[in-house]
Amino acid sequence: MREFGYQRASDVAGAVALLGADPDTRPLGGGTNLVDLMKTGVERPARLVDIRELPLDDIESTPEGGLRIGATVTNGDLAAHPEVRRRYPALAQAVLAGASGQLRNMATVGGNLLQRTRCGYFTDVTQPCNKRVPGSGCPAVEGDHHNHAVLGASEHCVAVHPSDMAVALTAFDAVVHYETAAGAGELPLGSFYLPVGETPHRETALPPGALITGVTLPPVPTAVNSRYRKVRERASYAFAIGSVAAALDVQDGVVRDARLALGAVASRPWRARAAERVLIGAPARAETYAAAADAELTAARPLPHNAYKVTLMRNLMVAVLTELAEEAAR
Repeated sequence: MREFGYQRASDVAGAVALLGADPDTRPLGGGTNLVDLMKTGVERPARLVDIRELPLDDIESTPEGGLRIGATVTNGDLAAHPEVRRRYPALAQAVLAGASGQLRNMATVGGNLLQRTRCGYFTDVTQPCNKRVPGSGCPAVEGDHHNHAVLGASEHCVAVHPSDMAVALTAFDAVVHYETAAGAGELPLGSFYLPVGETPHRETALPPGALITGVTLPPVPTAVNSRYRKVRERASYAFAIGSVAAALDVQDGVVRDARLALGAVASRPWRARAAERVLIGAPARAETYAAAADAELTAARPLPHNAYKVTLMRNLMVAVLTELAEEAAR
């Protein structure tokens, strides 16, 4: 591991000043991803700014009826919060599916949003990787890609985003708040992650030196009837090979509103807009759910060894939507 400096921030302005002074400085929350990458040499920051004592660890209701979640709220506290469980159950389920209890008690909301892919070529510094070393190539295209992207990928990168929490936040139109030396800013989560394109090393739209301060969830009445379902290669803690965050409002046998996001299928959480368009206003029945899944997955471009994901995601979407419709009818 490269030697690095360490400084504890006492306030947000001080943290932002430190981050903006040196592009090789990184904020340190729980460190559950960053420190691992430092050990392998993938991340080599010159300095870490410890932000864990900043006053960013609250979950509060907003005047509009949503929730404001501080960046240093731990994943464990987020999943256990009664208002999260009541208003956005899919978010609590996603966080609980995302890691072990020990990791959830350390990992933070801001850090979760910024976690890096678990692609084996990215984490192995002896291998080329466009995400780690721009222009070096993407060996996963011809190599081991059984758990890689089927949507939104490019010849430059086929890695998937690992977060469970971000999938649920994407379904509910969350907004990311940040601070820079120039002032405060915000990004809808749908714009926070950049398309992979020709620049897979550019993962988010955060300005240089920005510090995430929190996430706002708008009021989403449909989210009360929501679910997060994750498929993984073993029953214990593991990253997804496919996941769905869905919310459904069914009245008089018709889908009045639908929210749908997919995980482990793209370089970022994938909002299933095509599926939502098919669902809204259609009869709440199996044929509708299958048509919605097919509409979304028509854009899938699987590689030779991950084509199974298309079938898996179709079945998963239909199953979750069916369960939610049955629940809404009770």
